[in-house]
Amino acid sequence: MTIELMMICMAALTVIGILLHHPSRTLGIPSLLIFMGVGLALGNGEFDFVYDDLAQTALVGGLALNVIVFVGGLNTSTAKIKVAYKEGGVLASLGVLFTTIIFAGILYLLLDFDFIMCLLFAAVVSSTDAAAVFSILESKKLKLKEQTDTVLEFESATNDPVAMLMVILLTEMVLSSTQSLSLVDVSTTLFMQVVVAVVVGLSVSRLAVWLLNNISLSEYGLIPVFVLASFIIATYGAEMLGGNILLASYIAGVVIGNFIKRGQQVNLHFFNSLSWLAQALMFIVLGLQIFPQMLMSVFWVSLVPALLLILVARPLAVQLCYLPFTKATWRKRLFISMVGLKGATPIVFALIPAAAGVPDAINIVHMVFFIMIFSVFIQGGAIGPLANRLDLIQPSKP
Repeated sequence: MTIELMMICMAALTVIGILLHHPSRTLGIPSLLIFMGVGLALGNGEFDFVYDDLAQTALVGGLALNVIVFVGGLNTSTAKIKVAYKEGGVLASLGVLFTTIIFAGILYLLLDFDFIMCLLFAAVVSSTDAAAVFSILESKKLKLKEQTDTVLEFESATNDPVAMLMVILLTEMVLSSTQSLSLVDVSTTLFMQVVVAVVVGLSVSRLAVWLLNNISLSEYGLIPVFVLASFIIATYGAEMLGGNILLASYIAGVVIGNFIKRGQQVNLHFFNSLSWLAQALMFIVLGLQIFPQMLMSVFWVSLVPALLLILVARPLAVQLCYLPFTKATWRKRLFISMVGLKGATPIVFALIPAAAGVPDAINIVHMVFFIMIFSVFIQGGAIGPLANRLDLIQPSKP
């Protein structure tokens, strides 16, 4: 396929997804499923077109996630972070670890996988998805009591580094039977990734803010272009130095979104549009990569693990994380434990071992696809009714 034809096809698929966006909201179907459905319907042989490139899909997914997390940071106020960082930070670190261990034990009892593969599978689906959380909370216009929505947003935006690190380490372990999991090595690697991401993300974004606030650009349209360039330097600079790219993206987004004094609105409009484009392309490419004819073979195998992840592993992990927070009400704990939304992030993480050549990893990709579908419909659909039932919805201001 020529570059011209590929660009036209991707643009056409994006247009179809956007045109279906409004009807999907009317029917209560999340937009991410619409874009993924477009890819599923039009790719993989149905129209004499086959797309099968795990490495390319993982690359596109990683780039898109980076943009989505950055835009999530742009839209997060420092006031919200001050409220949510303790609870959200524990959920984003220990919560991911607890979910991985608990769900790996469940998978070991259910599936014909060895324990390392179960840990890898569990790590892939251990984090909540920032794009799914942001989009569903925004589409439902939910403002929750006790800063519950803020905690969920903070957790989803910051829990990917721990999950990604575990996926990469466990992938290396599966491919190298002689390698063992050292707690010291894992802790050191995670510490370095976090420190480098924080230092580089803060340094570059603060410098960008200072320059924008002290140099009056004559053209407002140059401000988002400058921010985009600064974002790329901060995030890929952090990754090049050994930091976690998603954490650096979130930090850079928060600093730039809260402290630039000029052109904030044009900046937000530009990056919100860029985030939608990233989501559209990511979900379409993921849909193209997944072969519909291979999905049904793992549907029933995926159903029970998905339900146990939603109803057992996630709730137990959240309740363990909330043991130090005695002031949090049982309503808040229950709601957060039942709303661990999965989206494209687990599928992108599942592509890491698949692209690396881990045996049976493509089956994990297909199972994760169904886990994401179940999560979006069950947990995403339950957000409104559950919040209302638990009396957590903040009354709207007159």
